[in-house]
Amino acid sequence: MTIQDAALHRAVEWMSDRLREEPGANRGELIDQASREFGLTPLQEEFLYRQFSKPA
Repeated sequence: MTIQDAALHRAVEWMSDRLREEPGANRGELIDQASREFGLTPLQEEFLYRQFSKPA
């Protein structure tokens, strides 16, 4: 596992925890915060947007 893979893994866990604690949280703001906190690449940030977007 590379450093970037580990960062993404931690970001996914962090996002899951935040949304469990506060289901109505603004997902875009959480993703922005996770991206900065874990030093994600734009591609990884896009993955979070796809992974955590609410179903229509």
